[in-house]
Amino acid sequence: MKKSIFGLLASLCVYALSFSAHAAWNADWATQQKITIDTAPVKEAVNQAPVLVRLHSGNFDFTGANVDGSDLRFIAADDKTELKFQLEKYDAVNELAIAWVLLPQLSAANKDLSINLYSGNEGGKAASDASVLNATNLLARFSFAEAGLLKDSGPNQLTASGLITVQKAGLIAESAQLNGSALTVNLPAAPDVVAGTTWSVWFKPASLPQTGVLFKSGNISLQVEGSALTLQAGSTKTPAGELKASAWQHIALVLQNGKAMVYLNGNEVAQQALTDAKPDNAFSLGEGLTAEVDELQLAATARSASWLLLAAQTQGAETSLVKVTPAGEAEGEEEGEANYMGILINSLTLDAKVVIAILAVMFAISVWVMGSKARLVSRTDKDNSLFLKRFQQVQGKDLLSLDSSGNYTHSTLFGLYKAGLREIKKREIDGHISLGGASIDAIKAAVDADLVRETQRMNSMMVLLTIAISGGPFLGLLGTVVGVMITFAAIAAAGDVNVNAIAPGIAAALLATVAGLAVAIPALFGYNYLASRVKNITIAMQIFVDEFITRTAELYGKE
Repeated sequence: MKKSIFGLLASLCVYALSFSAHAAWNADWATQQKITIDTAPVKEAVNQAPVLVRLHSGNFDFTGANVDGSDLRFIAADDKTELKFQLEKYDAVNELAIAWVLLPQLSAANKDLSINLYSGNEGGKAASDASVLNATNLLARFSFAEAGLLKDSGPNQLTASGLITVQKAGLIAESAQLNGSALTVNLPAAPDVVAGTTWSVWFKPASLPQTGVLFKSGNISLQVEGSALTLQAGSTKTPAGELKASAWQHIALVLQNGKAMVYLNGNEVAQQALTDAKPDNAFSLGEGLTAEVDELQLAATARSASWLLLAAQTQGAETSLVKVTPAGEAEGEEEGEANYMGILINSLTLDAKVVIAILAVMFAISVWVMGSKARLVSRTDKDNSLFLKRFQQVQGKDLLSLDSSGNYTHSTLFGLYKAGLREIKKREIDGHISLGGASIDAIKAAVDADLVRETQRMNSMMVLLTIAISGGPFLGLLGTVVGVMITFAAIAAAGDVNVNAIAPGIAAALLATVAGLAVAIPALFGYNYLASRVKNITIAMQIFVDEFITRTAELYGKE
């Protein structure tokens, strides 16, 4: 069931931005979140599987964690076993974090695989382990971090060389920009094409077509020709799939048992025998290419198809296999409206919070004005009807005694009658009333003055509704525009173009516009309804004044 406008505004007035759950693993950690992993694509079990977890304002409350992320812990589903992880990036200011979590095993057989994320312990000491991905068969790993662009974070601590620049807006934290010059690495030994070796990288060509060499070692290379990949092994060439311009793609070349296999986004696209081909200990990346690259790994083992598919589908910007449930979100309600609203509220920027708070006050004032005015016009109409019926029934000189036969508290007509009666009795001499033309005009002027005052009273505070109608949408739009600007500025500064990081901020910014419309629309309907009722009452007063003065002139006017 969708929330009503009133429910939405009420929730915005009283929302709480911090959600916490008692930590079952350790009571010192205040917040527990569930991370689910879709294992369906993984056909064969992957042992010691590295899974990339992205945290952003839409799924994690950075204000409730330590500024450096030192209190982050990843715990297995049994809520007892601590999992090793590497915190590659933690930016509390721009609310973005990247963590590699090492799972003991991952397979399609475990359909309900989940782990727990704990945070919220000011005294927590950093537990990030930089060697999490450093398996014994890893030759080199380049994550192209800004602090160590050409440094190998693998166990061999190799150093690459080449003219490349860091690119802040990378796929996984930072990435490197290739500008035609190759990145070269001298390996400890030549790869063994029988025992196995794997070269993998995330690749984003700036444009296509291009011509260059993505991977090369000895007389084995993976080339870019136009918009296609080509495997060159010795004197033999094999087509190896099509590339997309300006899009991240995971590319891997596996050598094993005398064969070369090319994987594109986790799927095998080419295979060729290594009859006269042999790599050596010199490896190069990106010769002649203009592109971004990220997460280059060189391993002395043949990665399995499941391992490569897992990497391609969990590390990409559009991945949906790894989902972090926001703290406080009820399990089993992942598609529910309340959870969506919680994500939006958690993602609100400061300006949006201020705008929504102002709109909430405007909404409360509008509701109060509409409620009080609705009661006023209803009571006024009711008492006007009763008094007018009595007025029309009275005959002769009893016209001046209606004030003694009833009290019509909310009747504006009765108020005008008493104003006229007061002016008439001022002109009474020795119990006799005789009114000339000037006196009748004076009485009418006095009653007209009271009519104006009554009209002003009926219209008082209606201006607050017009302010809500015209100002609400503009305030909401202001909150949205500034919120979108802040979101994009934060994304640009942090260098994370993940849609999961962008979408909550944009959606939350739009919440300000929704709040503005939620204020204006009820106020518009209420204003038009009340204005129509007030107009009818005003017309009734004008008619009554004319009728009352006419009857008074007939009874007491001088001939």
